[in-house]
Amino acid sequence: MSEALDSLLDLLDLEQIEQDIFRGTSRSAVVPRVFGGQVAAQALVAAGRTVPGDRGAHSLHSYFLRMGDPGAPIVYTVDRIRDGGSFTTRRVVAVQHGQPIFHLSASFQTHEDGLEHQAPMPDAPDPLTLPTAEEMLPRYADRFTDPAMVDRLIEARSAVDLRYVHKPPFATAGEPREPRSQVWFRTRGKLADDPLLHVCMATYVSDMTLLDSVLLAHGRGGWSVGDVVGASLDHAMWFHRPFRADEWLLYDQESPSSSGGRGLGQARIYTEDGRLAITVIQEGLVRVPRARR
Repeated sequence: MSEALDSLLDLLDLEQIEQDIFRGTSRSAVVPRVFGGQVAAQALVAAGRTVPGDRGAHSLHSYFLRMGDPGAPIVYTVDRIRDGGSFTTRRVVAVQHGQPIFHLSASFQTHEDGLEHQAPMPDAPDPLTLPTAEEMLPRYADRFTDPAMVDRLIEARSAVDLRYVHKPPFATAGEPREPRSQVWFRTRGKLADDPLLHVCMATYVSDMTLLDSVLLAHGRGGWSVGDVVGASLDHAMWFHRPFRADEWLLYDQESPSSSGGRGLGQARIYTEDGRLAITVIQEGLVRVPRARR
């Protein structure tokens, strides 16, 4: 296991300070606020720790309410909404400085057999033929106004091996493209067999690249080059089939719409052998400075 992955696992191992109340810390991010995927993953950890072990997470719906302070702890309070015969529902509020910064509702279900079908996996190259972040990002160092941004991006993704199938937005700034993006990802090391851990790790990664497809449609360089102001607004995930976050997963993303200063991203995550594991939908703030519109 890499040191970075070990650090991320520590981040997800919340401290329980009272029944149904947990506390988490933050790690450095590309921008001076708490990374949205981190607070979503930690909230799901908090919810999952109040649920019987035979019930796996099958969906989450969340809202990002305020910018998180990476220098302060985050307190997660879990509300046990319902414990039914097959389903368990939890609500989690993340609080900093006395104010809620994030709200999550999650549902868990006992295993059931039922009807089966899925959308087919799209074509994608073997992930091992694609460059790593450490190989790819320095090629585009001249695209960033802050030269240190490349190192910050590499550090922020050091626990996860994330490989772009096509060039990311900052590599093709000024060239509008089809609003679709694919990345392969897996953790840089093996994880324990706990299904909740793999679901939380996928939740963490899911916030890294989904809104990139919005930028591609308009030829915008990206969140890290000073061209666009962006932030996650809401985030929803459905977990269809078992998967491991330490094995390759294909994140197939697209943006069907942007308007009103907001952009929508939707995606499907497939296992390497073609099983549809997760569906993701996210809306984000996408603001362009008036002089550049």
